[in-house]
Amino acid sequence: MKQYLTFTEEVRHALENNLPVVALETTIISHGMPYPQNIEMAKEVEQIIRDNGAVPATIGIMDGKIKIGLTDSELEEFATNKNVAKVSRRDFAYILASGKIGATTVAATMIAAEMAGIHMFATGGIGGVHREGEITWDVSADLTELAQTDVAVVCAGAKSILDIGRTLEYLETQGVPVVGYRTEEFPSFFARESGFGVDMRIDTPEEVGKMMNTKWDLGLKGGMIIANPVPESDALNHQEIEAVIQKALAEAKENNIAGKQVTPFMLDKVKKLTEGKSLATNIALVKHNAEVAAKIAAAYQKEANQGK
Repeated sequence: MKQYLTFTEEVRHALENNLPVVALETTIISHGMPYPQNIEMAKEVEQIIRDNGAVPATIGIMDGKIKIGLTDSELEEFATNKNVAKVSRRDFAYILASGKIGATTVAATMIAAEMAGIHMFATGGIGGVHREGEITWDVSADLTELAQTDVAVVCAGAKSILDIGRTLEYLETQGVPVVGYRTEEFPSFFARESGFGVDMRIDTPEEVGKMMNTKWDLGLKGGMIIANPVPESDALNHQEIEAVIQKALAEAKENNIAGKQVTPFMLDKVKKLTEGKSLATNIALVKHNAEVAAKIAAAYQKEANQGK
């Protein structure tokens, strides 16, 4: 497996010395935001992680290698290249074997992070069960990945374009703990509320780190969700964003948008309908998740090091 992995010097040093590392995805760069906001966000998020005591490892697939950490020129490539594939578990081997460039989704980033020995990952929002999923069977591979891969994911909940109730039901069936970080309500990405609860509320990085370590010490496979609401100053109104989503969903249906094209279409449409407010909120929540993930990664690494 090691033949497929390459590391930046910063990430290699951190892993060899049992220092805290936070994985980051590339789909948010290539498919989630326009240029130049995507590259600015990517660099700022990496710096936020460093400023909070951990090492960032942005993950992507290039030239037949899984890159654990990217150079500035590689980040630029993911931000500007229009031919970057969106990679989940099913696409992983093909993109790697063909030498194509691929941006990792939540699921693919979790796979690569676990291969590299990284157990903390910061993202925007996870995928889930799509609205009308009972008809389309459109369920994100992020959910099954969370059930089997030992990586904790800090996110601002599930993307609000999804069916959050069914997403949480699916996670419960798969045995994935949903932790509310300083909240008792599961956030809905752009908004701090969703109308649904979390499995447990935890208020400190140390307590989350201890839970992560205990879970994997027990041999309980799979990840966990650390749901971290967008800061109040950047949050959108839950009812208002719901009305916008309903409008965008109707347009997606009219245009026969399906499968992996749904999320980028919806996010772009929501951005236009909110006159750019949703993009500003998206960037704010990703930065906030990076800060919390770095603090939890440091706490988890301390716990894990004590057990060695």
